[in-house]
Parts: sequence; structure tokens; C-alpha cells
Amino acid sequence: MKKTVFVALLIFAVFSSCVSKDKKYFVKELAFPENITPEQKIKLAAHLTPTDQQYEWQQLELTAFIHFGMNTFTGREWGEGKEDPVLFNPTDFNAEQWVVSLQEAGFKMIILTAKHHDGFCLWPTATTRHSVRSSLWRDGNGDVVREVKNACDKYGMKFGVYLSPWDRNAESYGDSPRYNAMFVEQLKELLNNYGEVHEVWFDGANGEGPNGKRQVYDWTRFYQVIDSLQPKAVKAIMGNDVRWVGNESGLGRETEWSVTPLNPDINEAVVAENNRLDINPMSKDLGSRNLIGEAKKLYWYPSEVDVSIRPGWFYHPEQDHQVKTLQQLVDIYYQSVGMNSVLLLNIPPDKRGLLHEADVARLKEFGAYIRSTFENNRINTGNTAWTANNGEFREFTVTGDTVNTVMLQEDIKKGQRVEVFKVEGFIHNEWKKLAEGTTIGYKRLLKFDDCAPSRIRVTVTETREKAHILAVGAYRAPQISETSGELKLSDVSKEKWTVKSHSPLIVDMGEVVSVKGFTYKPISEKEAVFNYAFSMSDDGKTWTGLKKGEFSNIKNNPIPQFVRFDNDLKARFFRFETIIGTEGGKPGVSIDQIGILTQ
Repeated sequence: MKKTVFVALLIFAVFSSCVSKDKKYFVKELAFPENITPEQKIKLAAHLTPTDQQYEWQQLELTAFIHFGMNTFTGREWGEGKEDPVLFNPTDFNAEQWVVSLQEAGFKMIILTAKHHDGFCLWPTATTRHSVRSSLWRDGNGDVVREVKNACDKYGMKFGVYLSPWDRNAESYGDSPRYNAMFVEQLKELLNNYGEVHEVWFDGANGEGPNGKRQVYDWTRFYQVIDSLQPKAVKAIMGNDVRWVGNESGLGRETEWSVTPLNPDINEAVVAENNRLDINPMSKDLGSRNLIGEAKKLYWYPSEVDVSIRPGWFYHPEQDHQVKTLQQLVDIYYQSVGMNSVLLLNIPPDKRGLLHEADVARLKEFGAYIRSTFENNRINTGNTAWTANNGEFREFTVTGDTVNTVMLQEDIKKGQRVEVFKVEGFIHNEWKKLAEGTTIGYKRLLKFDDCAPSRIRVTVTETREKAHILAVGAYRAPQISETSGELKLSDVSKEKWTVKSHSPLIVDMGEVVSVKGFTYKPISEKEAVFNYAFSMSDDGKTWTGLKKGEFSNIKNNPIPQFVRFDNDLKARFFRFETIIGTEGGKPGVSIDQIGILTQ
């Protein structure tokens, strides 16, 4: 009895000290008192809510990634940092074309890669000569960041910056104090000189620097700079406001909790706690009752789903016919925005400095489809908020003809609480199940076959404390008819090919071929080739044209890789050798995974 009273007093103390004066809610972070039960932790977890910045970010729903920089002009995904700045020279740069095209498609914010891993800066920084200041573009007087921000301001688009902590050009990288000081100066330039910034995006890449050492990032200091200069900006991915969903395929979880013990690995204590709970951004379970029962702290840490409209993140002309189809984009929308996440869709500008016509056309289709689907809610009273305990439901009259989509929203300003729900339709005088699910959060979209219910019933089957339902909608999404082209991975038929060795892979192509490059197709998401060596031969004994390299980002984005040579090389044999795989081993490569390019 004494222990029960003590725990109750602890919970009361937590509420009294950690929540706002007039509402019993925790904002962004919650540390559990000791000696409380798992069920008491769930009770407290139901009262964790987002900050104002996190809530405004969630309402954006659609944001755009712009990967543009040195890689655009070299054809790479990850540059080496040794590229000559004069290569950066867009011929018809037009930031307003980006903003207008994206805004018409429904996007609310642009995040620009101000610096990628190659270290090339898209603004005239004082920290390095590896920037637009050393390029031919605008005679060295250009500033991509400035022009994009001005276009965003002109058309009312929010603006964010991606600044890569990994810098393969910086001589100081790996000398942690020196590089961190330089990185802080770059942050200050971006956050001081361009007006309001709404999102700062850090990825977790941390490769070796020119000196062979790995950098130890001072995340605490980076956060302090952001919070002092742009207090309204959310910090994403390696930031503690917005979480990476765990893949680059545009897929949210079926059960997507914004309330989670996970926090970014920014210090030893956080790393140790994530390891103790055996969780990371890719974990399937980030918020179950069992996990919360083991946790010491919880965070409001919502999911952002990043994916590219093309196979790669930077523009490559050979991918012009590989822009995602309308059906693919709509499916991604349902599995990101429709699964309690924000969709961050990458659209890479080409060498002209324009979004390619194929991308713009698809964006226009996508925006029109989403608007037409969700402009007519067949439930007139769907925006009336209501509450429900376990097993309670609400019925709604449906107007109009057929529907095939239901939208549910929780009032996340009062927490995320729904654990299980179901949706039924009253059809031919009986209730039939249309859909069911687990979490709702900010928004949940569910598709089902066309039907014409006179009423829809939403039942909150299980919830953490009383659920606060903000809105219910019923819609009809039009059917999509389309076909997509198949990516060509080899210009040379493999009918005459003979494998002479499997490790390394040596192939006799049966005839002399003028080789302009090769392709590699990973067949496993668990392990793929990262570093490779490729060479050619006339006789299978003397090898020339050695090409060593890496398949950048293949671990997170296992798509076919294209490698093109500076000069054509005539040969009958080729040799492909795995130096190291994405998991540290040496995965084998088969003849089916390699293609030869002659065009």
C-alpha cells in the first residue's frame, strides 16, 4: 500500500513539475520516475505532445528535397571531394522554376543540399575555396542558397538546408576540434545570412577524411548554434526533432509511433540507451507497450520519409525515363503522409539548373491527383472532434456515390494514443469491415475496394487513455492506368558470355566490345558490393583500364549502379572484383548482376 501511494505521488510530482500550468501534457520529452509500473508508464506516455515547431512541421505533409551540386556535373552520387570547382556551371539556373513547379504540386517546403559529402558549398562561404566562388557560374559571384531562398520567399515556400557533416574535401576533417569549428562557421553563415530557416537536415554519414581519420561530431554544439540562431527550425535525422523513417524507399511503418524511446546517437549516453533497448531508426518496433515498459525516457520524435522521384538522388540523364510513375508516387503518399509521417520527395535539378521536364510533368500529375482525391469529403460532420475509450465508436452519414479511402486524424496536441481501430461501412443493411489498423497519429489513410456505404462507423478498439479524434474523412481515389519503361542494364547481349572465374568474376564476352562503362545490380538488401575494382583485357591475361571506386549510398538505396568511363576501351574480357561489401565482407557477384555499356 505504501509503495502504491509513493508511486502515485511520484506521478503527481512529474505532472506538477514537467507539464504546462493549465494542461497535463509533457512537451517533446518525458523522463520516467523510478519504481513505476509499465502500465503507469503508458499512462504518462499518453500525455507526451509535440513542440509548436514539430506540430507545424507535421502539418506540411509534403516537402521537397533538392539534391544539386558537384555530383550533378560528374554523374556521381557521392563525390570524392577532389573535383575541380569549375565543373559546376549550370547553363540556365532558375530557382523560381523549382519553387513554382513544386508549389503547384502541393509541396510546402524545399530543403536544399547546401553541401553534400564532397564538401562543395553552394554558397560563397569564407570557410573553404571549394565553393561556387571558385566556379565559372555567375563568374564566381553566384549564390545558389540565396537564389533559392529568395524564390521561396517570393512564392511563400518554406526553406530548409541540408549540410553534410561528412566532408571529403576539408583538410581538417578527422581533426575533430578544428573541423567542428569550421562546420560551426558554415552553420552560422547559413543560419545568419538568409533569413528564416525552417528545417536543418543532418545525415549520419561519417566516413574517413583525407587524413584517414574519422571525425567526432560535436552535436551538442551544433544544436546550440541552431537553437540560438533559428529557434523555430526543426532539427532533422541526426537532429532531435524529426526522425528518419529507416529506409529510402518511401515506406512508413504499419505501426508508426511518434512517441518513442529512440533518440539520435549524439552522445554516449543516448547510444548506450538505444543499444540497451536494441532500437535504431530501422527497427520495426519503436513505440509498443513492451518497449515503453523497458524505457527510461520517451521523446516526441516523428517520422520523415525520404525518397527520390528517380532511382538516384542526383540528376543523371540516363534516368530521364525512370521517373517514378503516378501510381508509385500515390502509393508512396499513402505509405508516408498516410502513415503518420511527412513525405520528403527528392527532385534533382539537371545540368541546366532546372527541374527536368519529365519530373515537372509527373509532379503536375501527382499534385492534381491528390487535390482531386481529397477535395470532396463525403462525410459532412467529419471535422467534429470526439473522444473515445476502449471499444467506443462514432457513426457518420456518407453522402454522394462510391468511396474507397478513409482518412483518420488524432489531435496530436493531446498526444498520440490510438493503438487499434477498425472502420466499417453500412452496406445492404449490414455492417461490413472496410479497413483496420493500429496507430493513427497525425494522419492515417486506408484504401479499400470501391463501395457505397450509407454510413461509416469508426471504432477505437484499444487506446492509451482516452483517444482524441480530430477528423474523419471518406473519399474516392480515381483509378490509375499507366505503364512504365524498364531500365536497360546492358547494351551487350549475354548469350556469348562465358564465366572464366567466379572470384573475382572474369567473363569472356565472346567478341571484342567497345566498352563505355558497366552496371552493377545488387540482389540483396542485406549485403551488396561497396568498393570494387573493374578492369578489361584482350586475352584474359593482361589487364588494363583499371577502375576502382565505390557504389555510394548503396546500403540505404540498393538500386542499379551505372559507372561510365572517360574514354572508350575495346576489350573481350572483363574482370569485376569485390574489395569490400556494405557489411564488411566480400559478397560474391554473378554474371546476372553485371551489364556492359556501349552507348
